[in-house]
Amino acid sequence: MPAISLEEHVKALSDKLVWNLDWNLLRTFMVIVQEQGITAAAKRLDLKQPTVSNALKRLETCLGSELIERGPRNFEVTAQGQTLYRECTAIFGSVNRLPSVLDKAEQEVSGTVQLVMASHVVCPLLDETLEKFHHLYPSACVSIDITCSKGVIRSILEKKASFGICLVREQDPALDYRHLYTEHFGFFCGPRHRLFGKHGLGLEDLRGEQCVSFHTDQLNDVLQPVALLRAQAAFDEKITGVSSHLHEIRRMVIAGMGISALPVHVVERDVRDGLLFRLPPYENPPPIHIWLVSHPAVSLNLVERKFFAMLNEKIENTPLEKRTYGNSSTAKPVKVFSRHH
Repeated sequence: MPAISLEEHVKALSDKLVWNLDWNLLRTFMVIVQEQGITAAAKRLDLKQPTVSNALKRLETCLGSELIERGPRNFEVTAQGQTLYRECTAIFGSVNRLPSVLDKAEQEVSGTVQLVMASHVVCPLLDETLEKFHHLYPSACVSIDITCSKGVIRSILEKKASFGICLVREQDPALDYRHLYTEHFGFFCGPRHRLFGKHGLGLEDLRGEQCVSFHTDQLNDVLQPVALLRAQAAFDEKITGVSSHLHEIRRMVIAGMGISALPVHVVERDVRDGLLFRLPPYENPPPIHIWLVSHPAVSLNLVERKFFAMLNEKIENTPLEKRTYGNSSTAKPVKVFSRHH
């Protein structure tokens, strides 16, 4: 059997030491040195004196070195003991920094969250999630694409996006759905419209009026309740403007192209600013449910999992009534002032 070198022998002893050493012995030794005695160390560690003394003996045996010269009136750390003490303080300093190191690693989580959603998604739960997510993971990026609700579902099915937020007509069995919030739609006109600012109106006053519509504002699509109400109001059959994006519908309504149904809570500021005016009906506006949609077969990256978990936690901890917007019985038209009237 060939002889092994000194270097190989030392490495073998070191490997054995790493796996066999009781790390608590190092802590006990460090406290003994700091307290300059077995008795004082036992008191600080809340242990019995023989237990601490035995720990020192076990450590010296394991290392094969005398670490402390001790006698009735003598306590002196040997050269080997002083070297070990320096190593111990370095080890425990590293352990002490672990929480901050792990916290920094958590904050440095990077990557991109791919989110696709309909244009009129206005939800405090989503906004609060974005705020918290950015605070915890400032290095992460959130990518938000806007499209029609059918486009959202298509992106999820084709696995182009991790999850989406949209209206849903019929649930595809291949996807997972979670009710994010409910919004209510009302009819609105712009400052140039003849009904702007008029009070005491009824649904019959809207008969024959021109209208602006979402592409999905059809009897066989996701805004079916709105389409039914529009039919009940007997608008002019000729639609003067159409879009999949709320901002473009809003633009056309403000421009005076016609009346449109819009999410009540989304346009509250426009109503206060005199850009839009609420028309009847005021009671029981049609509810539209907004869904958080995901594909169970899609493997989310780390930041997406964290974002998705945060948003789901928000949903879980928020009662449905607090996730229902624009259905206040007091949501009547307010007196507005406009330079056009």
